[in-house]
Amino acid sequence: MGYGAMQLAGPGVFGPPKDRDQALAVLRAAIDLGITHIDTSDFYGPVVNLRFGEVDGPSDEPIAEKFSALAELRQEGLIRHLGLSGVSSAQLTEAQAIAPVVTVQNLYNLAKRQDDDLVDRCAAENIAYASFFPLGGFTPLQSDTLTQVAARLEASPQQVALAWLLQRSATTVLIPGTSSVAHLHENVAAADLKLPADAVAELDTIGR
Repeated sequence: MGYGAMQLAGPGVFGPPKDRDQALAVLRAAIDLGITHIDTSDFYGPVVNLRFGEVDGPSDEPIAEKFSALAELRQEGLIRHLGLSGVSSAQLTEAQAIAPVVTVQNLYNLAKRQDDDLVDRCAAENIAYASFFPLGGFTPLQSDTLTQVAARLEASPQQVALAWLLQRSATTVLIPGTSSVAHLHENVAAADLKLPADAVAELDTIGR
């Protein structure tokens, strides 16, 4: 479980935070909780994600030329690892023929399940799969089933949605964002929430 810092920025995810002291408190809390993956532009020194497609899905754009340029930088020792964002399984295959891919970052959550097969493939090939908008992003997850399962487990719907993602795949990486210390603690606690099989079966119906 990591932390996405986008919500700490100003309007439009740019500029200084609205409340600098609160932003610092959230970052300090993340460190205190043992989080080592804080998602900012500075984090990606060792890993560079080449982004394709739009937020809601990949394009059919060939990626060989651009990915080859990054692969050359990797060979020169300027980049340690390469990742992809907003790609299809075919594009992943295309990239792997050029250089190893260590992570895929695509839109995926309880309600957006178009990447089911790619999630399984990444797990089988030991590629980290980072779900962006794990809680729905600009359109927060809303589901009666999710609410009912969460109530039965005495957890929040957000915690259950995050726990479902973590149990969905052994190579899942999550970086949910928040500007609240309380919500940060709640999100991190989701890593310890074990969903029983019947709850998973109910939740699986949401995106189908």
